[in-house]
Amino acid sequence: MDHTIDTRFSRENFTYSASSPPLTSPTTGRILEQYPLDEKRQNGSMPASSSSTIVDGKEGHGMDMDMDMEHGKDGHKSDHIDINDPNRPRIGIRQRMHHFTWAWFTLPMSTGGLSLLIFAQPHQFPGLRQIGLFIYIVNIIIFTLLTFGMLTRFFLHHGDFYKSLSHPREGFFFPTYFLSIATLITSTQRYAIPANDTALTWAIQTAFWGYVVVTLILAIGQYSFVFATHNFGLQTMMPTWILPIFPIMLSGTIASVISDTQPDIAALPIVIAGMSCQGLGLSVAVLMYSHMVGRLMSAGLPNREHRPGLYMNVGPPAFTALAFIGMANGLPDTFDRELDGFIDVNMIRTFAIIGAIFLWALSLWWFGIATIAVISSPPKYFHLGWWAMVFPNTGFILATISIANELGNETVKWIATGMSICLLLTYCFVLFSHVKAVLVQDIMYPGRDEDFEDH
Repeated sequence: MDHTIDTRFSRENFTYSASSPPLTSPTTGRILEQYPLDEKRQNGSMPASSSSTIVDGKEGHGMDMDMDMEHGKDGHKSDHIDINDPNRPRIGIRQRMHHFTWAWFTLPMSTGGLSLLIFAQPHQFPGLRQIGLFIYIVNIIIFTLLTFGMLTRFFLHHGDFYKSLSHPREGFFFPTYFLSIATLITSTQRYAIPANDTALTWAIQTAFWGYVVVTLILAIGQYSFVFATHNFGLQTMMPTWILPIFPIMLSGTIASVISDTQPDIAALPIVIAGMSCQGLGLSVAVLMYSHMVGRLMSAGLPNREHRPGLYMNVGPPAFTALAFIGMANGLPDTFDRELDGFIDVNMIRTFAIIGAIFLWALSLWWFGIATIAVISSPPKYFHLGWWAMVFPNTGFILATISIANELGNETVKWIATGMSICLLLTYCFVLFSHVKAVLVQDIMYPGRDEDFEDH
């Protein structure tokens, strides 16, 4: 029996603030409790504001969502529906596609990162590269299917495209589409481009420059849109605010992978462009870090359901460290700007290692903060944000491997191998949880996805 949601009781039709009287359900008359956004409770030293409280859709720290499910023919309406009730009504595929969000592209983004991590392993064994190639091919299939899935959503539900981009939560996941493309470009260079193939070398170079142009437009355009249309309080700050700058930042990572395979005349412009993009991405990320630390100091940790997102903070310095070393190694061996031997390629590579170690420590700090936050209060319900436990940490491990290779430290290489095994287990766990959530309708369900504002 088909069920549809009575939009009169959607979240958008409720207004509330921390100082307002309690809300009551239009259908049941019961009081709907308001819960703080964060772990620190409101008190006299922290004035209440509309941004510091939410009506949350998660059990244990949020309310039960009131939804009326209309029956198809007799018009009879069911009682109050709890979206966290495992026996809640199931909905059809058409309605579920309405909640197929951009955050799904965190899956191919993380899968592509895994294929790159396998290729970079310091301790290889026969067949490991073939496993990486298989994951690369699977990732192409996943990316293609998800792209068709998004197109299907927009075809079935007209107006969803603009709503998805302008939504104050889902819109920040739009850049994950381009992050997936970045992993495909780098994986293609690693697994599909043979050495000394002139045509494919030019093709990957064209893909790089095209990616730089598109993601630069995205970085400027999306932040301009956010600044003009949204009004976020500091206490609502989440690491997803970094995502619009992430794709242009990964231009530096792409440059670090492809520059070494390009002719000298093409390698230098790619490295310069990659360094510029990497610098832009890291600089904006650092600006966001100041907001993130301010939010954590004043409002505490996010609620447990969104704590895995803290791992996003690990990514910018980690990928920058990786790009520093890769781009320095991608410079022509004869590079000498003044032709006097003072600032030559060897000196640049030395400073790249120093800078990489400097940034690696920042990633380690954020990794520790996120890990303690998640362990202290693990999330109960699956969210696509769980993939943040995979992709940013992939960059952290890749940076560790690059530093270990440059220093020739075998101990650090083995540590990186152990970290890689842990990440593989994390990937499998998140993937299993993802598939299970789809099957039992824990995601792609009203109030359970990134198109619902619960923080």
